[in-house]
Amino acid sequence: SDGSIRLHQMTTEYPLMQWNDSTNGQPIIALQWALTRPAVFFVLDASSNIYIWDLLENDLLPVAKQAIPSENVLTMALLGEPEKLSGLLGIALAKESGQIDIQYVKKKWALP
Repeated sequence: SDGSIRLHQMTTEYPLMQWNDSTNGQPIIALQWALTRPAVFFVLDASSNIYIWDLLENDLLPVAKQAIPSENVLTMALLGEPEKLSGLLGIALAKESGQIDIQYVKKKWALP
């Protein structure tokens, strides 16, 4: 609820990494690991901002932030085929109006 993200290992109760206030205090609505690239995850906050984290590039801050200004995004789901080497990765955004918006991720965050 405060925008903090914690990365845990299943064998310990303490986080391996913790990023406080990662969304400028906005509650996190959804967080999902990339299907095609293990070190990348995506975060959706309550202000309809999407943050892209690539832990191999920067483990302190997100590598990109994209605002979805048109209307509130209620949730997101990642689309991709991890068994294929095409690196195609998309984000399905469910908006408050009932619309579904599909956006594709740049190859540098999608390639295996």
